[in-house]
Amino acid sequence: MNKFDFKNLNIKKLFESKLTGNLIIVVSAFVLVYLVGAIYFSSHFFFNTEINGIDVSLKSHKEVEEIIKNGVKGYNLTLIERDGVKEEIVGQAIELKYNDKNSYFDVCRDINIFKWGISLFKKQRCYVEDLFAYNKVNLENRINQLGCLNKEIIEPKNVSFIYKDGSYEVVKEVYGNKINKANLEKAIEKSILRGETTLDLNEGLCYDNPKYTLNSDITAKTKKLLNEYISSRIIYLFGDKSEVLDSDTINKWLSVDDKLEVVVDEKALKEYVNALSKKYDTIGIARKFKTSVGKTLEVSGGFYGWKINRDDEAKKLLEIIKIGRTLEREPIYAQKGVTRGENDIGNTYVEINITQQHLWFYKNGKLVTQGDVVTGNPNVGNSTKLGIYMLNYKQKGSTLRGENYESDVTYWMPFNGNIGIHDASWRYSFGGDIYKSNGTHGCVNCPLYLAKTIFENIEPGTPIICYEE
Repeated sequence: MNKFDFKNLNIKKLFESKLTGNLIIVVSAFVLVYLVGAIYFSSHFFFNTEINGIDVSLKSHKEVEEIIKNGVKGYNLTLIERDGVKEEIVGQAIELKYNDKNSYFDVCRDINIFKWGISLFKKQRCYVEDLFAYNKVNLENRINQLGCLNKEIIEPKNVSFIYKDGSYEVVKEVYGNKINKANLEKAIEKSILRGETTLDLNEGLCYDNPKYTLNSDITAKTKKLLNEYISSRIIYLFGDKSEVLDSDTINKWLSVDDKLEVVVDEKALKEYVNALSKKYDTIGIARKFKTSVGKTLEVSGGFYGWKINRDDEAKKLLEIIKIGRTLEREPIYAQKGVTRGENDIGNTYVEINITQQHLWFYKNGKLVTQGDVVTGNPNVGNSTKLGIYMLNYKQKGSTLRGENYESDVTYWMPFNGNIGIHDASWRYSFGGDIYKSNGTHGCVNCPLYLAKTIFENIEPGTPIICYEE
């Protein structure tokens, strides 16, 4: 190593030595200052310190008590209401004062003096729960006199929904001005005890607020569900006639409850189905019927025809609406006629003329058979009931039993409970006025050939028309 290198090395060592020494001095000075600060703050409050809203920064523990006593004398609490109106609660009016028996010095003892440095950068807020005392009756009276509790109340309302131009729109919530008195009293008491000089009633949760707003997650879900429901379009088919159920009607059945859940008015829905039933059911209605003897008569009664199953159809309709479907359909029927239209009897039927005691059976518009019959005896209250019925079923070989009779028949075709068409082997003549003196219990007695031909060609559901001229 040459002479020049030795010289540079000595200079470097000297520089490092001085740097280390300076660093030690700085650190030592900082530690000394921090320790002096800790000693000082063992009897004084930190920088940026408040106790119950009163600034006590750098004040000694002993003098703070007097500062707080003086500070409470001019205390007022300003209430800021939702509409911007301000009201005051004056400390003097509620006899606000320093509580000599408070736990203030407990706060002093609990302070970690070595954390004083933090107060240079962060505000220190201390709260002594029992620092102040006041006249509770006076405060209660003042609260009761507040204008916010004695004005016309506007109730809060949740976000709502309105049907307009084929879809639902959201209507903004209403916050109103209804004070929650219990919350107000708690907030005022808390503010006074903490020495706070202002209380924003809105931020202090002193109002009754709507539970659901435009920003609530469920709001968008409810709107979507409402629009899904009214997207349903059901076309009911009744032969060559139809009824369309769409959003213009469905929206009237929808509402939203206090949980923002969509509610379908099932009563209104059932009334709609009932109205369809009244309009399109044909059981028992008066029908114009052209008889085989050329007369056109009005025949009513009986239970032939179309009948909507109201309960089942209402349930099905509710299901369709809830999944927002568009479709054409027939309603669910409890009973169906042969065809729709003004003549729902069709061209396959049994015609029984009570007056003439004669029967005709037509199939697909063609006369299959006809003949004289014997019907119920009107003179003993057993008349064959007038009206339009339908064959319930047919049975070969049956024993008919009544109160005072038992008869075996070969062809049994009931159409009105236990009233039916059947052969009557015990009779040797039919037609005329036999029914008036030796009529049946309501059934239609036929010669064997007639009953057999009908039986072999008729099917359950075939209309059976009983009338008098």
